[in-house]
Amino acid sequence: MTISKMKGPLFYSKILLFGEYGIIKDSKGLSIPYNFFKGALKTDENPSEAAKKSNESLRNFAKYLENLQQEEAALVSFDLEALNNDIAGGMYFDSSIPQGYGIGSSGALVAAIYDKYALDKITVLENLTREKLVQLKTIFGKMESFFHGKSSGLDPLNSYLSLPILINSQDNIESTSIPSQNPEGKGAVFLLDSGITGETAPMVQIFMEKMKQDGFRTVLKEQFIKHTDACVEDFISGNVKSLFGNLKQLSRVVLNHFTPMIPEEFHTLWKEGIETNTYYLKLCGSGGGGYILGFTEDLEKAKAALKGHRLEVVYNF
Repeated sequence: MTISKMKGPLFYSKILLFGEYGIIKDSKGLSIPYNFFKGALKTDENPSEAAKKSNESLRNFAKYLENLQQEEAALVSFDLEALNNDIAGGMYFDSSIPQGYGIGSSGALVAAIYDKYALDKITVLENLTREKLVQLKTIFGKMESFFHGKSSGLDPLNSYLSLPILINSQDNIESTSIPSQNPEGKGAVFLLDSGITGETAPMVQIFMEKMKQDGFRTVLKEQFIKHTDACVEDFISGNVKSLFGNLKQLSRVVLNHFTPMIPEEFHTLWKEGIETNTYYLKLCGSGGGGYILGFTEDLEKAKAALKGHRLEVVYNF
């Protein structure tokens, strides 16, 4: 018997433009889909090693979802029989999203599983009230905790809806629109590849330890969250001049107070950006590796200053 090839809908990676760490403490945040990377559920007749590994991981995930369904019966339930049958048939998650890069590899997988197997699911086509968005985020947070220990549920939400999401606070989120890109513009948001994988859990652990210090809590509230909120407002309203002023402050706060989250070989580049105003760097996700986010008002100048590094442009101003 040959297994027929099945391929589910595509789920995209995401980029949290603003709000990493801050959203844990109720800062604003802005997350956008990034269509360059994507994943889908698939079955192949001759699975690769990677496919077999993914299939094994899905098997464990299915067991986790079974427990979740028992514990949170009112929140979510799945067609576990169909899920287990498909996994037994070799289903895996075929994804180009690099893992440990801060752009939502597990989020896309969670979105794909919810989309295909959740019963009474909230769909993208219905009127997405704030209540429904919060409910989806809660469900996704519980599902994604299998991968991260604790998850906000934002990555899968972004992947599932494929819309920019504005986080006002933990229980106040809405889909939003962002100014359309200007393909002729000189300014850009870009990704810089650090060349190393970052692990979310240890970085969050460092952050939680730092939160025990009064001084750090003050910096977080009076500087980090203040500039993050201002950046979100500037970006959504298209106020580029003010945005870059706030970005410079934010980049400096991160360099001074989130040093362990910045890979060592990037400390100098980070500082040079602030000193020359050619570009400003910030964390993409939890940091520690993966991608670093960059913002520049002149992409060509930034490319020259960051020679030897590959820049992936995400958005043009």
